[in-house]
Amino acid sequence: MKFYDLSRSMCEWERLDEWRGKMRDTLARHEAGKISPFYLLSLPGISASEQRACSDLWMKARIEASAVERADLAFRFNSADKAKIRLGYLSCDFHEHATSLLLVELFESHDRERFEIFAYSYGPDDGRGMRERLKKSFDHFVDIQTLSTAEAARAIHRDQVDILIDLKGYTQATRTAILTFRPAPIQVNYLGYPGTLGGDFCDYIITDPFLTPPGSAADYSEAFAYLPDTYQPHGRQGTIGEQPTRSEVGLAEQGFVFCCFNQAYKITPDVFDIWCRLLFNVPGSMLWLLRNSRAEGNLRNEAYQRGIAPDRFVFAEDRPQIEHLGRLGLADLMLDTLPYNAHTTASDALWTGVPLVTCAGETFPSRVAGSLLRAIGLPELIAGDLEGYYDLAFDLATRPERLSRIKSKLAANRLSTPLFDIRTYTHHLEVLYETMWQRHRDGEKPAAIGRATASHGG
Repeated sequence: MKFYDLSRSMCEWERLDEWRGKMRDTLARHEAGKISPFYLLSLPGISASEQRACSDLWMKARIEASAVERADLAFRFNSADKAKIRLGYLSCDFHEHATSLLLVELFESHDRERFEIFAYSYGPDDGRGMRERLKKSFDHFVDIQTLSTAEAARAIHRDQVDILIDLKGYTQATRTAILTFRPAPIQVNYLGYPGTLGGDFCDYIITDPFLTPPGSAADYSEAFAYLPDTYQPHGRQGTIGEQPTRSEVGLAEQGFVFCCFNQAYKITPDVFDIWCRLLFNVPGSMLWLLRNSRAEGNLRNEAYQRGIAPDRFVFAEDRPQIEHLGRLGLADLMLDTLPYNAHTTASDALWTGVPLVTCAGETFPSRVAGSLLRAIGLPELIAGDLEGYYDLAFDLATRPERLSRIKSKLAANRLSTPLFDIRTYTHHLEVLYETMWQRHRDGEKPAAIGRATASHGG
């Protein structure tokens, strides 16, 4: 499936239907390990049940291959009462990375009277300030980069971690296979991967009622651990850099600025059709995207075929987070992607005061932006279908008074609603951890915890 991965990152869409058909055929034949579950998250028309089937098959052969080694280890656990619950966060992204940008203030906010915090890192030290800040936020920072899967599992078990939290899932450079050795009595899927891990090695998924309503439980191997507002953490210390001029970032001095800083593989032809309709029907408008040298030419060509001049597209260079947040304020409106929504890019926009229009689908990754908008008190920016998404974006782009009201509401809600309230968020997450631990000590199997009160509707 490498060709599919390359095609999506280049925004080559001609074989999209063919690839979807091949993937479904592979799933129907129950062929293990052939399709990375990550590919299905951004493929239009794929259901959550198909995503689960793919995850189950992806790990099946790997679990079978390590059966003897896992049986030899056969970890045992001490569930006695203790002064502090030991949390272990597992990732390769403990450096300047979107996941760490979201999590760092949560790590710093953990209650050290109730929890002892471990980091298990298998990624590089990029030599930037975030790595050092993260090290200070943990009680223990353990580098397992050179350890085998079994050795890493032994190290985690030796530390007597009570709850192991995987922050990668099936994303790039993952070592989620460590969880298959069951080095901790409770294992959690959190934040890094917007979907189920499949199999039987992960007990809970951190979620919220909008992302995964109770009726979708069959599509997940994990039990739902519900946070009350949104599953995504975001602090209040993200420094917004100085705002450049429009000309300094390549934008025309006049005209409405739509933006989307999502990765190119998330852009689909149906959404791109709508973007081009908006450019056509909003004179002088432009679309500001993240530069991708492999996709830029294809996107300009696709726009030309839809009657849009290529110069209506402006491509932004990758910049350090502070600089990026500074330039974001030049945009008038962010346009989301479907079926793989904006995640960190969505909360970045809202943090800098830029409204976001999204369309809520039926899968976890297609509902993330809606979850964030609900948590900041702007559910009116969630469309139920793509036509409603177009109508909403067009209305905001052509009615300045309505857009102004939305921006004023966003500014008022920014520090008064749950989305950026990291201390309250951390408290709610810790309650979930304590509930997991108590259920385990009581001999109860993982089951849905927290309150599910949001509706599934967009």
